[in-house]
Amino acid sequence: MPPRPKPRILIVLHQENSSAGRVGHMLLEEGFDLDIRRPPLGDSLPETLENHAGAVVFGGPMSANDEDEFVRRETEWLKVPLGENRPLLGICLGAQMLVNHLGGKVGGHDTGLVEIGWYPLKATDEGRKLMHWPEMVYQFHREGFSLPSDATLLATAEAYPNQAFRYGDNAWGIQFHGELTRIMMQRWVVHGAHRFELPGAQPGRDHLGGRLIWDMHLKRWLGEFLGLIFGRPAAG
Repeated sequence: MPPRPKPRILIVLHQENSSAGRVGHMLLEEGFDLDIRRPPLGDSLPETLENHAGAVVFGGPMSANDEDEFVRRETEWLKVPLGENRPLLGICLGAQMLVNHLGGKVGGHDTGLVEIGWYPLKATDEGRKLMHWPEMVYQFHREGFSLPSDATLLATAEAYPNQAFRYGDNAWGIQFHGELTRIMMQRWVVHGAHRFELPGAQPGRDHLGGRLIWDMHLKRWLGEFLGLIFGRPAAG
């Protein structure tokens, strides 16, 4: 009897050269297949996730408030995993789209502060009940989000207090990035260097230097977090 096909995770990316990075590596190692879609390049999103084990919506340089057709379409599409109670993880832009879908607000800091580099993170009581969280995380954003109604705040920070949340049993949003491989971070530092002049941003050398200190903890957390959301597929 042939083995059952591996369960698929829908991976939503927003640039031609974007990668699922460490998230993709970890999901593959756990026995999932990846179904990669890029809506800005014209890829469609499935009308149902009955053939998927969940979805991850990644970040991107655009804003969740942009009027681009794909932004509106993708934000509206989030009703599919929410309605079908499928595991859903939104990272940075993906979390902000989820917040907009749930009726929250996405916007910049009142003083113009950004988080670009490594910044402290503090778990809430609800977050600590779930797992151990890293003390420092990697950020690359100019906008944050309000906490949606009925969502549970899991982690907070000083400049942008809403860093991680859970909505219902299946939907999760995080503002920070745990998915970056070393090569991805080097690319972000090169292509995003013009943003290091923004208030609150850290110079590129601190991005790479901080990785040597804090990335192992962030990687360990990410593996546990993905296991919490998606579990492990049953053996075929």
